[in-house]
Amino acid sequence: MSSPFPGMNPYLEDPRLWAGVHQRFITYLAEQINAQLPPHYVADIDERVYVEKSGHSRVIAPDITVTRMTPEAGEAASVALADPPLLVQLEPLPVREPYIQILSLRGGTREVVTVLEVLSHANKTPGSEGRALYLGKQAELLNSRVSLVEIDLLHAGEHTVAVPLSALANQPAWDYIISLHRGGAPRWHFEVWLVRLPERLPRIVVPLSGDDADISVDLQAVLERVYVEGRYERLLDYSQPPSVPLSDESQHWLQRHLTTSQRPES
Repeated sequence: MSSPFPGMNPYLEDPRLWAGVHQRFITYLAEQINAQLPPHYVADIDERVYVEKSGHSRVIAPDITVTRMTPEAGEAASVALADPPLLVQLEPLPVREPYIQILSLRGGTREVVTVLEVLSHANKTPGSEGRALYLGKQAELLNSRVSLVEIDLLHAGEHTVAVPLSALANQPAWDYIISLHRGGAPRWHFEVWLVRLPERLPRIVVPLSGDDADISVDLQAVLERVYVEGRYERLLDYSQPPSVPLSDESQHWLQRHLTTSQRPES
């Protein structure tokens, strides 16, 4: 069953579901790109691996008190030096974030010409290891000859794509953003697609190298496949509001849209 939304489905932004949505989106986007690439290119999936503190912890509650023995009236007495603390051990959680890199195979080389990123919650969370690593890689790519496509389909978190938020201040309100910085272009030159919740996700261009023409990818088609193949109609409850921060205008539109559209069966 297809998604009831014409564009991005805000219910898919739920952090409990996003890992699966993200993985499928990357996989199907790479497939769509590979179907269009000239013979001397390939879209490969790579990943960043890092460790975040997980929500899981082990608490050890000691049942003894640290003491010392002192002689009093000819006999030993126990005097408490400290109350026993709780010992909390955080379990490190390895995180794997996939992304797409388009490789040029000319002359037997494997030169990266374009990187496509789909942002995760960790990328947009201040102070997280995932954000620090992402911003470091972003800065490296912006100062290289590699093109960078950033796809942000999440309301939550800090603005993270390379185009500054201040540069978009005069634009009408938007919910999602896709940013392209072409390899070798001036540092502050971007091509940007701004998307409102009622709108379909755009068809965007993806640069290759040299004189090779850009290819076009349909992000809405990728998202629809994610929804159908992931059987998300079985996981989502449209009788409840989505767990994302929406503007008042977007909330009103969502309520009207779900009221007039056919809701998926539970």
